[in-house]
Amino acid sequence: MKKAALLSTVLLGLTACSQGVTTMTDRTSSPCGDKPNCVSTQDNREKYQLAPFTITNDANIDAIENAALQLPGAKTAVKEEGYIRIECTSKIMRFVDDLELKIEGEQLLVRSESRVGYSDFGVNRKRAEQLRELLQADNLIQ
Repeated sequence: MKKAALLSTVLLGLTACSQGVTTMTDRTSSPCGDKPNCVSTQDNREKYQLAPFTITNDANIDAIENAALQLPGAKTAVKEEGYIRIECTSKIMRFVDDLELKIEGEQLLVRSESRVGYSDFGVNRKRAEQLRELLQADNLIQ
């Protein structure tokens, strides 16, 4: 019985830690840190790097947001001119990852990072590639 109570306490603690960041600076231009839980179009290191997202003439921040909100567990946390931060919450443990998108010239800067933990087991890269497919299907990127 004590083990079950301890496990419940730990799981609740982990879930609480991953929730509710109300303020966060725009990190789309920043490379990822050294933990394997982040991918970015602005990082030159192979294991963190995403191929560029070149936008089309039809692309705008509203259309990009609509595509991104089709990702599992996605909700808009911040939307400013040319910038969006989407929070993607996992189903089971309720961990939150931040997907940041910013239009800069003809490029869409993309950065997806886990808030907690060391490794994301490839979840952020998978999310970024799902986003790429959604944006291509809507003719928002080339």
